[in-house]
Amino acid sequence: MPRGRPRVLLDGPIDKWLDQFLPHLSVDCVVFGFHGGDLKLLVVKWPGLDVWTLPGGYVGLEQSLEEAAHQVLRFRTGLRHVHLRQFQAFGRLGRKEAFGRKLFLTRYSDVDPDLWVFKRVVSIGYYALVDFQKARPTTDPWSDSCAWYPVDAHPPLAYDHDGIVGCAREALRAALDVPGAGASLLPERFTMPELQRVHEAILGRPLDRRNFQKRMLDRGGVERLAERRRGGAHRAPFLYRFTVSPDGVGF
Repeated sequence: MPRGRPRVLLDGPIDKWLDQFLPHLSVDCVVFGFHGGDLKLLVVKWPGLDVWTLPGGYVGLEQSLEEAAHQVLRFRTGLRHVHLRQFQAFGRLGRKEAFGRKLFLTRYSDVDPDLWVFKRVVSIGYYALVDFQKARPTTDPWSDSCAWYPVDAHPPLAYDHDGIVGCAREALRAALDVPGAGASLLPERFTMPELQRVHEAILGRPLDRRNFQKRMLDRGGVERLAERRRGGAHRAPFLYRFTVSPDGVGF
């Protein structure tokens, strides 16, 4: 077992299972999926309940926050080497108490109401932007569905997760100002319309083609190549490439 990775333990007492985590701390991952102009959100459904939440989990005793968030992302999508960005902490009073006991009662018939999971839990929010066609949504004993939904038409989320999604969208939109934004979603050589579709999906509105191209080139981080993309019905568009590493962009 890799160092710091919490065990999946559901057959023993719940307090023993919780002993592997830092009390009162969790991570929630807002996983945005993009492909072909569509922006989606990954959500999970509690077993036997019509309750949906973001993918998330508690932080292991020997885990960093980033390790815990990457573990959630890898398990839920099967993707590795994806850039996760921490964007905000969420810790208002009462944010976990209303629904938490319902979930644990689906696995345990007698739950101690004094467990820390039913008290104040602070969550650290992370977001990622991935190609949803490359992901493999995966369930676990705490969920019976893990699925992509259009970002503007997903099921209502429990806790304060709808608010977390809203904050993550604002952070994602702000990240578009970073040169190289979208590098993780496009091939090494891409057309300007392909890059524009990424921006339009994230912003949720159409953009003027000429103004967009001028802004991208004036800002830097993108250069036009001498090559054109052949094979289409219309005039072959120029190809572009990023001049910054995907590791250095906002996603």
